[in-house]
Amino acid sequence: MSHHFMKRALELAQHGSGFTSPNPLVGAVLVKEGRIIGEGYHPRFGEQHAEAMAISSAREPVEGAELFCTLEPCTPTIPNKKTPACSLRIIREKIGKVHIATLDPNPHVQGKGVEALHRAGIPVEVGLMAREALALNEPYFKFIQQGKPFIHLKIAASLDGRIAAANGDSRWITDQAARTLVHRWRARYDAVLIGVDTAICDDPQLTVRLCSGPQPYRIVLDSRLRIPENSRLLRDQFAAKTIIFAAGEPPPEKLARLRRAGMRVEIVPADEQGQTALPQVLEQLGRLSISSVLVEGGSKIFTAFIRQRCFDKLSIFYAPLIIGTGRNAIGELNTGAIAGAMRLERVAHRSIGNQLIIEGYRNYRESLGNFWEKDLCLPELSKPSAL
Repeated sequence: MSHHFMKRALELAQHGSGFTSPNPLVGAVLVKEGRIIGEGYHPRFGEQHAEAMAISSAREPVEGAELFCTLEPCTPTIPNKKTPACSLRIIREKIGKVHIATLDPNPHVQGKGVEALHRAGIPVEVGLMAREALALNEPYFKFIQQGKPFIHLKIAASLDGRIAAANGDSRWITDQAARTLVHRWRARYDAVLIGVDTAICDDPQLTVRLCSGPQPYRIVLDSRLRIPENSRLLRDQFAAKTIIFAAGEPPPEKLARLRRAGMRVEIVPADEQGQTALPQVLEQLGRLSISSVLVEGGSKIFTAFIRQRCFDKLSIFYAPLIIGTGRNAIGELNTGAIAGAMRLERVAHRSIGNQLIIEGYRNYRESLGNFWEKDLCLPELSKPSAL
């Protein structure tokens, strides 16, 4: 039954999807005599935490109940904390036992919540459905440790690896089911990113339209500020959530016009090709508290992120069509030989509509900052004792 209750906590956590960043998604379930008596989740950054909501919603006294929580309860040690510490609330309410999926990678919390519960005489188990809890909060696990966003490349391609016909036409390679899924991803991520060529050719909206959810930031990599000033990204109701990254010394007149019009233009160093330097882009996004980015194209952008190993996850939607001569999804990587090719980890595949989705990670352990399954259990603690 323990898996059943933790699964429910994971389901609850997803109710906050898109609203809690840079905080994690967290769900909690209170159980007494095999019955759920309270449920909670973290609904939005700065608002009530999952454990507190579960306790407040309980239909009967919580003393002696078991708590199932997807992430280690927080402690008073977090700087500038916006809500009361959940570990102290759990102790005060005399919860009987706590099941935690993963420790919190936040260095101000990691292990401290569990230790506080142990010292108060509350038994704690860590690691139940840990893999699922990690998957739920990959952006948080990376961002809280490295200060950089989790980067997810999304490519829609034909069976022969084309993302557009020779004339640039790409609408639509995938079907409605696939596009709806991508819109759900947009609502979950802090930002979506494209290159200026895609902005010029497609004049995309990059909005959440096929589902409900928050609107992410829209990022355009545009080293020389070639983006048309009448682009929808600069003129629609979400223009304030558009960020343009230019490189080196962009045209000063256009830079001034864009900024006068209220556009946010960030200047980063140029790389050897004169393009925006990706490492500096990612560092700046981290400083802006953008913890996750969905990269949607085009080919030059995909190639740059892959060649420079600046991504964490890759998802390719293969649609059942053959284009022939067209635009490749990925350009030259200077691989040389198969032995030098990049191989993804933790590869999975699934289907949606008429598409096959193949997904994998560049380096899972690196993305999570060496905080993964083997690190989820604490060193043996002294036996619980009452404070």
